[in-house]
Amino acid sequence: MAAPDIERVRRFVGKDHGLVVVATTRDDGSVQASVVNAGVLDHPVDGTPVVGLVAQGGSAKLRHLQARPQATVTFRSGWEWITVEGPVQLAGPDDPLDGVDGERLRLLLREIFTAAGGTHDDFDEYDRVMAAQRRTAVLITPERVYGVGPHT
Repeated sequence: MAAPDIERVRRFVGKDHGLVVVATTRDDGSVQASVVNAGVLDHPVDGTPVVGLVAQGGSAKLRHLQARPQATVTFRSGWEWITVEGPVQLAGPDDPLDGVDGERLRLLLREIFTAAGGTHDDFDEYDRVMAAQRRTAVLITPERVYGVGPHT
C-alpha cells in the first residue's frame, strides 16, 4: 500500500475525535460492529504505520480478533469517510507480542490514546485503569484504504 494512503487516514483522525466503527467477525461469520477511538501510529516493533485501537480484556471484539485477526475500521466526519482493512496484531496481557514487554505495552496504550486525539490529566491513573481492565492494543496493518471525500 502506498504511504500517502495512510497519511490521508492520519490527517482524517482529528475530524471526529478519532471515532471509528470497527467491524470484526463472529464464529458464525456474521459481523460485529462497535464504536471506539482509533488513530494512526508507528508499529511498536517494526515502525511501519498502523491503525491502533484499544480493546478491553474479555470483550467480544477481543475474542473475535484473537480467533480471526482481521478488522475493518471506518472513520467518518459528515458525509466524508475513510475505511482501513487489514490483518491485526494484538499486544496485551493475554496476547503477548514479541518485542513488546509490560513497560512497552503501557506506553503503547498511551500512544494509541493520544494518536486518536485523547488527552489525560493523570496518565498514572490512565495506566492503572488500562491494567485493571486488561486492555489490549489492536494494531491493524492497512491492506486496503478507501472512502469518499477529500480526507484532508
